[in-house]
Amino acid sequence: MPGVPESELKGVPTMAAMKPRTGDGPMEVTKEARSLVMRIPLEGGGRLVVELNGEEATNLGNALHSAAALLVKR
Repeated sequence: MPGVPESELKGVPTMAAMKPRTGDGPMEVTKEARSLVMRIPLEGGGRLVVELNGEEATNLGNALHSAAALLVKR
């Protein structure tokens, strides 16, 4: 530990740094064994985690594309 003499750390167990579990961060999609896992940060913290197969991912993409087109037409 920075700033602490090594003699004071003898016998003190150490552990790896842990990442905070927050909803901050980008939306992400990862490929798992047989599916895609989408993680969406939520306002107020946390994440929405959705598991999709290929067909569901395609349908979701098409639905979002159509919805985005409606916003542009205003």
